[in-house]
Amino acid sequence: MQTVFPKGFLWGGATAANQYEGAYNVDGKGLSVQDVTPQGGFGPITDGPTPDNMKLEGIDFYHRYKEDIALFAEMGFKTYRTSIAWTRIFPNGDEAEPNEAGLQFYDDLFDELAKYGIEPLITLSHYETPLHLAREYDGWVNRKMIGFYENYVRTVFTRYKDKVKYWLTFNEINSIIHAPFMSGGIATAPEKLSKSDLYQACHHELVASALATKIGHEINPDFKIGCMVIAMPTYPLTSHPDDIIAVMEADRQNFFFSDVHVRGTYPGYMKRYFREHGIELNITPEDEEILKNTVDFVSFSYYMSSTETADPEKRKAGEGNILGGIHNPYLEASEWGWQIDPKGLRVILNTFWDRYQKPLFIVENGLGAVDQLVEGEDGQLTVNDDYRINYLNDHLVQVAEAIADGVDLMGYTTWGCIDLVSASTAELKKRYGFIYVDRHDDGSGTLNRYKKKSFNWYKEVIATNGASLVKK
Repeated sequence: MQTVFPKGFLWGGATAANQYEGAYNVDGKGLSVQDVTPQGGFGPITDGPTPDNMKLEGIDFYHRYKEDIALFAEMGFKTYRTSIAWTRIFPNGDEAEPNEAGLQFYDDLFDELAKYGIEPLITLSHYETPLHLAREYDGWVNRKMIGFYENYVRTVFTRYKDKVKYWLTFNEINSIIHAPFMSGGIATAPEKLSKSDLYQACHHELVASALATKIGHEINPDFKIGCMVIAMPTYPLTSHPDDIIAVMEADRQNFFFSDVHVRGTYPGYMKRYFREHGIELNITPEDEEILKNTVDFVSFSYYMSSTETADPEKRKAGEGNILGGIHNPYLEASEWGWQIDPKGLRVILNTFWDRYQKPLFIVENGLGAVDQLVEGEDGQLTVNDDYRINYLNDHLVQVAEAIADGVDLMGYTTWGCIDLVSASTAELKKRYGFIYVDRHDDGSGTLNRYKKKSFNWYKEVIATNGASLVKK
């Protein structure tokens, strides 16, 4: 395939501290909301860490990061997305002074990436709200969270101002509507949480995000700071006008967050939504000024599209990455019921570009599957994951189509480039990586790393800047 990927395109992979670092109680780290959700982001919340929580050990990246980064470099990564665990820097979240051991770990991590010429792409808050802030303050419902977050981001921006250029403020910020504890550290049970409190929490996060953008640009004007949202293009089940309206309304629930990040103000459709649902927010004049600090780029995760209808008789729900939608009869699904739609990625890239005219960055995309470790032709253990190669190839072909359409795309990082613990289910059997990690849901395994077939496939894609992709 003739490549259209621009020179300097940032190829790489993505992870999150809470899903792979492990070492949950090492070097002064505090507990996060992830340490009390052993069944994943939608499961029950425990009083404290329990032995069945796979995230406590993760894949022990904390102690093995040099080995793993060397593998990323072997694939040719230009960039690597991960997150800073807030609780390594401020164990409870409301301390005045940071934890030096936590800061030093990320210094060492960024130095290791620099050794290989890999550009870090760092998420400031990736579903890792300090547990103390959730239980003591009810998370982002409380306005005090803005100050705690400001203290945290000032600390890491200042510390790493010469080591990190690309930053994301909140992971999948629009997920707070659907997963208030995991995404927003909101301890109030969802059934008891009022819409006013939920959207007040959204507002506090949006203000904090804009404040981080302002602070970052003051500390280093060369910083590139983006928002990060779940992207899920919505299709009408039929051409009935009511279905088209249903799609518009569903889309707006997602676009609301990126609209505020890019435009710096609340859109009229959300003001109407607030009015008609009796939602009253405390938005100060100072908040409105802070929101004007807009992002440099828009980043997003893409796993699937969704379908909507206004007809309650046809609402057979589908499954998805936090957001659901209606089952699309024209699409196949993964083992976890996530519908596979490569062309939807081209759709959402064009939609975002037409809407915002801001550079875009795909920071999550991938296929979770049950992988089997087998002996390869060379006698080495591997995984013959042609299904993953096909999935990624087909999505990247559509990315190339979007670039040819004129979309300004900065880069592409596959999700879970090394196997890690699932956020939604806390399983390890749901694997995404190019690198197999010998650890299993019962806690067994050596933690040894093995290259899957997709490892060399992705290495070739990067080396050819996309020319090795196969258009079918």
